[in-house]
Parts: sequence; C-alpha cells; structure tokens
Amino acid sequence: MALTETSARLTVLTGPSGVGKGTLVTRLRERHPSLWLSVSATTRAPRDGERDGQHYFFHTRERFDALVAEGGLLEWAEFAGNCYGTPRQPVEAQLAEGSPVLLEIELEGARQVRRSFPQAFQIFLAPPSFDELEQRIRGRGTDSEEAIQKRLARARQELEAQAEFDAVVVNDDLELALAELERLMGLQGTSLA
Repeated sequence: MALTETSARLTVLTGPSGVGKGTLVTRLRERHPSLWLSVSATTRAPRDGERDGQHYFFHTRERFDALVAEGGLLEWAEFAGNCYGTPRQPVEAQLAEGSPVLLEIELEGARQVRRSFPQAFQIFLAPPSFDELEQRIRGRGTDSEEAIQKRLARARQELEAQAEFDAVVVNDDLELALAELERLMGLQGTSLA
C-alpha cells in the first residue's frame, strides 16, 4: 500500500530511559517494513558480530570530526571517549526515495536535529506518571541503585522538556501508544497486520 504524503518525513522520537521507546520502535518496524530506522555513526571499535552500515557506521575520529565540520551529521555527542551521531546523507537519501525515516535519540540529539533539520517532526514519549517510570526502571533489575538514581534524575530533566516537541505520546497502554505513533507518523493504512 502506498505511503501517505506525511509519512515520507523524518520523525524524531525521544523520551526518558524506561519509557518504552525500544519496544515501540521494534513494533513499528515489524508493522511497517518501509519505515527506515537511522543507523548511527560512531568512533568506537566494532563489537563481535557488528557490521559496518548495519549496526553502526564505524569511522576514525578524524573522519567523524570531518563529518561534523562539513555538516554531515544531523546531531552528535561524545560519550565515554567515543563519538556517536546521525549521518545526514543516508537520512536524506531515504527521504528522497519516499521512505519514512525514524530517529530514536536522546533529548540533546533531538534539540540538535531541531536546528539542523527543522522540518523533522518531533515526538516525545512520556510515561503515564513518574512513579510508573521508576517502577519500570527498577523492574528491569539490571541497574545498581546509583545507576537508577542517575536515570531518574535525568528523566526528571527530560520530562520538563516535553513542551518543546511537536507531539507528546503517553505510553500507558502499548497498543494505544503504537496506534498514536502510527497516526502521528502518517503510517495508518500501511500496516502489514
């Protein structure tokens, strides 16, 4: 089925850790194979099984810095001595082919994209409440108390930024949140389901 005109655009999805971004992105991609999830560039070394262009675009620091200097990244940041960013060219190529493109990125990256690609549609994924978000983060059982407290402090800051976004989707019910994302992204009627 043909995509709607609004679906061939760049959509940015952000929200705090534990809100369900990964789960919703996985479901969106299952239901909408034409949805292209951007592949990030990084200066870190590939891990076992990772393939260049599939998991990341692996670059030297010099090449990454050149991409930054020439405006070749929509957004970028440095974490733990490695750089990560969203290459502009593959995103623009997918959009030119009529494919909807999704970026799942952090708040600061979304702010950078707002400046570098202002026509992108930005969605903030929010929890039904802060208490529910805390329960989800704790329920993972993978983080120390110190790490949980850092995630919660960051989440508080991120939640304060909701008004910056074009739309806010509350992930209280997975199916309802998925349907709302599909509506906002113009993906209704393109599902395989």
